[in-house]
Amino acid sequence: MTDGIASDRSETVFKDFKSGFSREQALVEANRCFFCSDAPCIKACPTQIDIPQFIRKITTGNVKGSARTIFESNILGMSCARVCPVEVLCVSTCVYNGLDQPPIQIGKLQRYSTDFAIAEGWRFFAAGPDSGKSVGLIGAGPASLACAHELRRHGHRVTIYEKRTSIGGLNTTGVAPYKMKADCSVEEVAWILGIGGIEVKTGVTIGVDIAVKDLEQLHNAVFFGAGLGADTKLRVPGEHLAGVHGAVEWIESMKLARVATAGVQHCVVVGGGNTAIDAVREARGLGIPRVTMLYRGSEVKMSGYAHEWRSALPEGGCAEWQAIVTRFEGSQSVERLHCQRLDAQKQPISGSDFVLDAQLVLLAIGQSKLGTLLAGLEGIEIEGGRIVTDAHGSTGRKGWFAGGDCRNGGKEVVNAAAEGKSAALAIHAYFSGGKHA
Repeated sequence: MTDGIASDRSETVFKDFKSGFSREQALVEANRCFFCSDAPCIKACPTQIDIPQFIRKITTGNVKGSARTIFESNILGMSCARVCPVEVLCVSTCVYNGLDQPPIQIGKLQRYSTDFAIAEGWRFFAAGPDSGKSVGLIGAGPASLACAHELRRHGHRVTIYEKRTSIGGLNTTGVAPYKMKADCSVEEVAWILGIGGIEVKTGVTIGVDIAVKDLEQLHNAVFFGAGLGADTKLRVPGEHLAGVHGAVEWIESMKLARVATAGVQHCVVVGGGNTAIDAVREARGLGIPRVTMLYRGSEVKMSGYAHEWRSALPEGGCAEWQAIVTRFEGSQSVERLHCQRLDAQKQPISGSDFVLDAQLVLLAIGQSKLGTLLAGLEGIEIEGGRIVTDAHGSTGRKGWFAGGDCRNGGKEVVNAAAEGKSAALAIHAYFSGGKHA
């Protein structure tokens, strides 16, 4: 076991859903690009990667320069190449879409360059001269990693506090394994930490092992990048039964160790977001014969990406639309779900009750917000569980900044990376007594 990740873990059975490009494939695809001067794909990327530039460098054989262009904007460019929903971001804006031609496969080209760079151990950035300033970062996910790396480039000392034994946040514990496995995330984290001077303290829970206010005595500034909390409960009878799990909790177990699926003939995933869709595909991939997504809304209005759901259907996923669970039933473990249909206004339909037999239930209806951990600090504004900041991540409390899911409520890895870097620049400006960069 390395960094809290067992070699014999359930996720290893999955293969890449989108395999990487060979050199020849990358050259062919890169040469299709128009290298637009007003590239809409750049505007669609939260980290503003110069996409035409990095693709042009692939065409000239300058893979190192291509990778540097990517990492200059997004130090988590390797994982984002795998997990970004490019179909609704950069690729969706490619001018080829308007020409009835396949858009440029930007994610695969980004993966080609960044994978090559990390495999070769190329280093593009060095820590700046010591500024004498120190920053404490709460959480070791993408937002904090992006923030810490940028802070080191400016010479600030950084310490990351993480409650888990593994680092990388949801990149390590939550990303669907057919997109990226935990060991790939750990490899990226090690590469990012290679800039030097980033201290990571694992097994430390802020508010328990270290008081929140004590961080102000230890550091000149604090960045809160703790992400989201525990899975939300349904609060219906029988939820305590064995076999009923939060989807995020179950996915983490599957990615870091092994989950038991022997004897499970039917798994029901409650929810209609991207986590629910991932759970459906993962349960099927682990060999569970029947997997059903049960969602209170319609297929058209589901919050999960339509292209992800379309990918789940050939893998054996099915759905019960406009339905809710009213109670779970079983002796010690869950055996069945009592459900009810809803009308278009999400009101129960009389006489529409039905029962689903199931041995595993995964609840994917949201996660708690961790911004409330800072609710007692004067100047910190919490809205709907999220930390309120300005556009650069600065809170209302002097020296406190935030980014990632705790601020945006649960967006993509690329959003966390963008917010982490932006906050680092704001922290640097704060130390310099200047304005935000």
